[in-house]
This record gives sequence, structure tokens and C-alpha cells, in this order.
Amino acid sequence: MERQWFSTCCVLLLLVLVSCNSSFAAAGAKPLYLKYKDPKQPVGARIKDLVKRMTLEEKIGQMVQIDLTVASSDVMKNYYLGSVLSGGGSVPSPKASAAAWVNTVNGLQKGALSTRLGIPMIYGIDAVHGHNNVYNATIFPHNVGLGVTRDPQLIKKIGAATAKEVRATGIPYAFAPCIAVCRDPRWGRCYESYSEDHTIVQKMTEIIPGLQGDLPANSRKGVPFVDNRTKVAACAKHYMGDGGTTKGINENNTVISMNGLMSIHMPAYLNSISKGVATIMVSYSSWNGKKMHANRELVTGFLKDKLKFRGFVISDWQGIDRITSPPHANYSSSITAGVGAGIDMIMVAYNYTELINDMIYQVKNRIIPVSRIDDAVKRILRVKFVMGLFEKPLADLSMVNELGKQEHRDLAREAVRKSLVLLKNGKTADKPLLPLPKKAAKILVAGSHADNLGNQCGGWTITWQGQTGNDLTSAVKSAVAPSTQVVYSEQPDASFVKSSKFSYAIVVVGEPPYAETQGDSLNLTIPAAGLTTINNVCGSIKCVVVVISGRPLVIEPYLAKIDALVAAWLPGTEGQGVTDVLFGDYGFTGKLARNWFRSVSQLPMNVGDAHYDPLFPFGFGLTTEPIKS
Repeated sequence: MERQWFSTCCVLLLLVLVSCNSSFAAAGAKPLYLKYKDPKQPVGARIKDLVKRMTLEEKIGQMVQIDLTVASSDVMKNYYLGSVLSGGGSVPSPKASAAAWVNTVNGLQKGALSTRLGIPMIYGIDAVHGHNNVYNATIFPHNVGLGVTRDPQLIKKIGAATAKEVRATGIPYAFAPCIAVCRDPRWGRCYESYSEDHTIVQKMTEIIPGLQGDLPANSRKGVPFVDNRTKVAACAKHYMGDGGTTKGINENNTVISMNGLMSIHMPAYLNSISKGVATIMVSYSSWNGKKMHANRELVTGFLKDKLKFRGFVISDWQGIDRITSPPHANYSSSITAGVGAGIDMIMVAYNYTELINDMIYQVKNRIIPVSRIDDAVKRILRVKFVMGLFEKPLADLSMVNELGKQEHRDLAREAVRKSLVLLKNGKTADKPLLPLPKKAAKILVAGSHADNLGNQCGGWTITWQGQTGNDLTSAVKSAVAPSTQVVYSEQPDASFVKSSKFSYAIVVVGEPPYAETQGDSLNLTIPAAGLTTINNVCGSIKCVVVVISGRPLVIEPYLAKIDALVAAWLPGTEGQGVTDVLFGDYGFTGKLARNWFRSVSQLPMNVGDAHYDPLFPFGFGLTTEPIKS
């Protein structure tokens, strides 16, 4: 009886204690103090406190980045995932609004925050010429055109505008800038490179403080920095030598001495690190036969140990898979090599469970040391703490109006004007064709690219490869006098041109959109339809040819027929910048940031080469004065 009475008392006491604790919590008692959640603590102390609390599964989860198409709140929660990305064309829905993006990102973030330790995920996206995956965003000229401007302050403003548009959609991380030094225009990513000259690429790293904010004066070298919620974490890519591959073949082998690698392809990384770049992406390519994704000497030995880079190193899309040929052939050994080389975050995209299970196995069996995992996690957490993700992990709708803002479009139009290069002006120097007269009886606008916004934007626009599409009425109509008749014909025949009494013609031709390997080209020719248009039009009346392309193309055989020639690169959505200069509201100022070859047989050909004999040399560009109205 006594024992029964004692048991009853114990139960009652326990119920009282539970009730008291519940009341205590309801009354607003302070939660358990967690140092890593205290923003007043130094970042280093917060990292140390959090890492010691993490299980192996939680650590490995932080190292994994998956694509939106396989992401969900439950996946984030169950696998403790550290990051999500939108690959090219990976969107919440076609033509999704900024608010729809914010809701998608926040939904995934809530899954990450519901884990035991509540570590926020970081969402990344390719914003390589503006927020190019998103409908209605401002699309700036691709880097090949921006290098022409040689204007670091303009590039910085573009970075700041891009950051605001990315943040408008709730995303805090952009896979930009590409600081490749493209040495061969046959490379399908040459338009992502500012120049063949590393000194111009170095100047253009000023986009990093535009994206991230200006590094405080007392900052330690190599430590990542992201200023506030109007800024994003940047990503210098692709480390390194991606622009120097043999014959410009994408993801191929860069054959060059260590001295050549360091003097041509490394300098812009030094600038990027000195400006506090948060992340660096590894290149698919190889250096002298060694895959960069498996190159411990350059990733850990040089980048991390010698240069003291303290942000995180991220793989390219399925970059671990591509260590082997064919990809994914020996995935386990590729994981060992990639993580061992010093890659911290793996852009696995889809097969995350295979990656996670294999990594857990390798750590438990001492194939990958725990110290390597800890290094990776500390770097990822450092960026997240520095960005303020722990304090404000969820986005709101306060910046949605930044997307496609007129101020940003005006900036893009300025960039277009400054990126144009005038290569020829008149069949004789004393009779220039440009600037064109606005008051003319009748003007012909012709060519596949004249009224095609998709072609003018190029690859990495809405989708990965970009897309053609007639979404833009010709800017010419708004530039000329109201009395001027503007006739558009994509492919006019010669008899039509001769019989129609045009004052002059504007022919806009070039390359179709492409990205990466799909853009590799051994012939670099304008498509046949474009060449036919040049012959039919320029053989009949005065014409200016505007070339829309991601690189120089074969033009010498047609040059004699052409009165004026303009390289407009890939100008983006604000094509009126082209007509601003054609019609003399502004003058031509751009100078080639890469030489324009005569024939592909000369390639590769760069300034200083013994066989250097370009059609238009590096630095060339005719100028015009604006017409005073």
C-alpha cells in the first residue's frame, strides 16, 4: 500500500512539473541560448559553436546543392540540404512573377529552417547578364560587349542593378561574374568573357563590389563579404583556364605552362579575392590533362592555402560527374577526387541521395577525412553568416518592383551604346555613312536579327540555350522622323531592294542563340540566310551592317560591299541603344576588347603572337561625334 502511495505521489509531482514548465514557457521564458544564433558574436565563434553541434549527416547536407526541379520543403528538411539552384530554365512556372519566385524560395527555406539546428539554405541562380532566367528582367549586354566599354564604374552599376533584380525574386546568390580570358573565339562561351586580355578582365571584376557591396577598409584578405539585403553573394568562375582550351573546345584541355596559367588566367582571381568575392566555381576544363575538379594543387594548395581564400568553392553543374569520361562512370572515385581536391559545395543537381550516401560511407570508412568535411562546412557557414542569412532567412515582397525597373533599363541602354564598335564607316574615309540621317524618305530594315529580341539577347536568356522570338518592334521606327517610312523585310531579294527607292538600309544579321558546348564552332560564319541578305541589300543600295554575335565572325569576304559595319555583340533587351548611336544621338566610342581575325585558319591568335595579323586589331574602333539637335 505504501509503495502504491509513493508511486501515485511521483506521478502527481511529475504532472505538476510539466504543467509549471508549460506555464513558464507560455509566460515568455527565454529560450536556450545558442551562440551560433547570436549576431553579436564574432563569425568565427558562431561557426565553431554550430559545427560542434552538427552530425555527419547535417554537415554533408550543407555541402549539397540541388536543382529546383527536385527540391521540396520535405527534401530540404529530411536531408539537411544547404543549397538549391535554378539551372537554366528551371523556374517556378513559365513567366513567373517576382512574387511567385519569392514564395517558391521561401517555401524551400522554411523546410531548411524546420531542421533541428535551423540552418538556412542559400539559393543560387545564373544571373550572368542581368537576372536572365526571369521573365521581364532587365537583360544587359553579355560580357563580350561590356569589355569593349573598358568602364569599371559602369560595370559596377550593372552589378548593383543585377543584385537588386535578383533580390527582388528572393534569391541571395548569383553565379557571376565569369572572369574567363577567352583566347580563342571558337569557344562556345567566349561571349561570357570580357576580353582576350587579362588586364581588361581584371578591371571588370569591379562588378563584384556592385553585386556584393564595397569591402570595408579593414577587411582581412580572402574573407567573403556581402553588404546587405539589396546585395547578393557573387561567384567568380570558372577556376581556372577555361578560356584557354585547345581549339576553344568547351570543357577541354588547356595546354599551358604554370607561368602562362598564372600570367593570363589567374590575375582576375587575385582581384576578385581582394574584393571579397564570396564563392569561386571550378571549371569543367583540364590543365595539362588534369581535371580542375580534381586538382588539389590548384584548388586547395594555391587558392585556399596560398591566396587565403576563405569563402567556399563550388563545383560546376554535375562537375563531379564529369571528372570521368563518360560522366558518372566511377562516381565514388570522382567524389573522393573532387571533395579531396577542395570542392566545398557540390552542384549535384539531381542525384543527391546517391551523393549523400556515398559521402557518408567514405567519411565513416576514412576515405574522406572528417577534417575535409569540416573545412567545407565552415566555409559554407561563413558565407551564410556574413550575408545575414541566419538573421533574415526569409525574403519578402518589398523589392519586387526592382525587377525590370526603368532605371535599370536605362543603364542597360547606356551599356549597349558604349559596347558598340564601329569597324567601317564609308567606302572611302571622306564619305562616312554614319551617323544615319533621321529624315529620309524610305528606309529598309532587313536581316534575321533586326526584329528578334531573343537573337539580340543570346544564350543564357530565359532558358539555358536562349531562344529566338519576335518580341520587339524595330527600334528604328522610334528613332527616325515621323515622316520617314520604315520597311521591314527579313530576307528581301535584290530586285525588291533595287526597285523600292530606299534611301539606305540597315541590315542586322548574326549568330543564333547558344550556350556552352552547343556554341563551339570551327567555322565562325554568319548563317547563309544572313550572308544572302548582305549580298542582296548591300549590293544594291547604301547599307550599314550590324553584326549580332557573341564573338568575331568571318566578314572579310563581304567587307567591300558593306558601306558601314558595326559590331553590336549581344546587346540584350535594350536594343534602342544601337539606334541611339546609329542615328547620332550619341557617338561611337567602343574599342575592340579582342582582335577580329581574317580567317579561322589564323586561330588561336592573340596580341603578341608571331602570326598576329588581324582584320581589325585589338583596341580598334572608329569614332563619331553625336549630332547636336
